[in-house]
Parts: sequence; structure tokens; C-alpha cells
Amino acid sequence: MSPFHLPRLLILTTVLIEAVAIGIIFPIMPDLMKEVLGTGLADAALWGGVLISAFALMQFLFGPIVGNLSDAHGRRPVLLISLVVIVGDYVVMALASSIWVLLIGRIVGGIAAATLATASAYMADISSQEERSANFGLVSAAFGAGFVLGPIIGGFLGELGTRAPFWVAAGVGAVNLALALAFLPESLAAPLRRPFRLVRANPFSALATAFRLPALRMLLVVMLIFMMSMTVYAAIWSYFAKARFGWDAGLIGISLTIYGSALMLVQAVLFRPISRRLGDRGTVLFGLVGNALSFLLLAFIRNGPATLVLTPVTALGEVAGPALTGIASKATPMDAQGELQGVFASLQAVSMIVSPLALGAIFRAFTNDGTPVYWPGAPFMASALMLVPCVAIFLLSRPPSSA
Repeated sequence: MSPFHLPRLLILTTVLIEAVAIGIIFPIMPDLMKEVLGTGLADAALWGGVLISAFALMQFLFGPIVGNLSDAHGRRPVLLISLVVIVGDYVVMALASSIWVLLIGRIVGGIAAATLATASAYMADISSQEERSANFGLVSAAFGAGFVLGPIIGGFLGELGTRAPFWVAAGVGAVNLALALAFLPESLAAPLRRPFRLVRANPFSALATAFRLPALRMLLVVMLIFMMSMTVYAAIWSYFAKARFGWDAGLIGISLTIYGSALMLVQAVLFRPISRRLGDRGTVLFGLVGNALSFLLLAFIRNGPATLVLTPVTALGEVAGPALTGIASKATPMDAQGELQGVFASLQAVSMIVSPLALGAIFRAFTNDGTPVYWPGAPFMASALMLVPCVAIFLLSRPPSSA
């Protein structure tokens, strides 16, 4: 396939823009929530966690439904409808003056947020067997690049006002929608479509099946706890940086971009040599212990410039994720690899439902006006404590035999 194949370029552009649009709102969320609620940063963080959890819950419940709809009716209509709703969601967030309007917008946006899954299915449709893995890599790279660019763009736009990033995200999304309407053909031929069946769209069945497998059960518990602890960055970082260091939206965006860039470097460059040196289990332990130490440091640190310098180091702990995935994959039959990845996606959704609520409540408890101990870093301590049983469970679990 030509590197300039138009449908592929449009799909990659769609994924890039969607990731930018997600990341663009993180730096301004503390100021936006304070503005809408008319309260302090403590309540803003709590309700910010509610919005994240509501979005993730809708993704978890409706992601399989949307995926099966694309199998039944084609990728193009599902993708276009998702893009229309997402653009509308950003317009709603730009105009909303009530927390309840924001919450409804996040719920509807979560239902429609099938862009990445549908884009991946589209990419599979237009790829040969030999190209498929490489093209999936391009999709992941586009999403990662967008997530790195989004926060720094949002930080600078936030200097113009709390609503500016939403208007820009809506405008860029509208341009992408217009391009898709004009130039994106359907990729799934009618003979290959299958009737929609609700029973195939049950988000709980695959999780229940996976946790019944002895070889995977303990690994999945470790993976879930690990994901829940790592959610602290998405859920709390913006509020923590504002409360602890007084950073504005621009500096918060820069810090998130530094972390995202370091994360890409760790995953793309450093993971292989660390894994070769330590092995899969050693790499998992290195990542879990490294994250616990990073969280402890962030729980107590008071120096803003030092935090910026240390931010790339904290990304080193992310090597635990790919290593855990590799161990689980080796214990899973080849004809169930796709299902395993679906289980991981479900675990990620569960962590994004539970952790923002819990961590937001912890942040509020330690930063509200009546708190006896003012401690913005408390959620990072909670994340560090989560990893203690995580390490213990992993050490006590036996390495699963290869499939």
C-alpha cells in the first residue's frame, strides 16, 4: 500500500486530532471546574474526577456495542456519527455554565468516543496480513503523538480563557469531519458484515471469562491495580500542580507534554534493553517499585522546578505495563490474543471509572478549607500504597506456563 494512501492518511489524521482534542483540555480543567462550580480547587478536583469516571463508564458499557454496530453497518457511518457527536460535545463544554450540563456532555461524549476502536477496525479492513501489525503501530503512534501535543497546545490556549481549547478542539474536529465526509470511503464490504447481536456486545462477559483462568487471574489483578495507581496522573496532576506550585495552564501543559514525551521514549527506546537485561518478571518489578518511589517523591515534593526536572524520570516505571502484557500474552493461546487485548482495554476502562472518583475525594479531603492537614500530594501517596499489594501479589504468583 502506498504510504500516501488517502484513506489511511485520513484515519491516522482522525486519530491524531482526537488524541490532541483529549489532551488539550487537561491543563485548563482546574480553572474551568472552579469557574463552573463557583468553589475552590478541592471541589473542582472531586467533580473533575466525576467527569472522567462518567466518560470512562460510558466507554466501557458502550464500546463493545459501537464495535458490533460497525461490524453490522460498516465503519464509515459509525465513524462519522462519532465525529459529529464529539464535535458537539466540545461545543457543549465550551458553552456550559452548569456542572450538570458538563456531566451530560461527558456522558454523551463517552458513548460516542469510539474513534480509536473504529479507526483500528478500518485500518484492519484496508491492510493486508503483512501490513496489519505495522499499520496498527501507526495508529498507536498517531494517538501517542496527539496526546503529547494536546497538553502543550491546551496550556497555551488556556492563557486566552478556559473555553478557548474547547472551541479550537471543536473547530479542528469539524474540519476532520468534513474531510472524512468528502474523502473517506467505506472499508467493510457488505458480504463481510454480520447481524448485530446484543449478546456479543456484553462488556462483562470477556472479563468474567478471563478471571476464571488460573494462569491469568493473578496477572490481571496486578494489571488492574497497576492501572488504577497510574490513573493519578490523568485525574489529579493538573489540580496537584496548581495547588502545590501555583502553576498556570501553560506550565501545566508543558509538564504534561514532558511526561508524555518521556513516556513515548521509554516505550519506544528504553523498554527493549531493560527487558533484555532484567527479563519480563524483573522488568515488572522494576516498574512497580520505580512507580512507588516516584509517587512517594511526588507526595512530598515542594519544589516546582525540581518536579519538572524529575518528571521524565517518573515515566520509567511505565515499563511494567508492556512487560505484564507480554507475560499474559505468552500464557494465552494464539487464537485468543485479540480477546486478551480486549480484556486489557476493559481493565483500563474500569481503572478510569474507579480511580478518578477515589483520588479526587482524597485530594478534596486534604485540600479543602477545613482540613487539619493540607497535603495536595495525598493522592500520590494513595497510589504508592496501592502498589504495595500489587508487588506482593506479583511476587507470590507463579509464572504462567506458555500457551
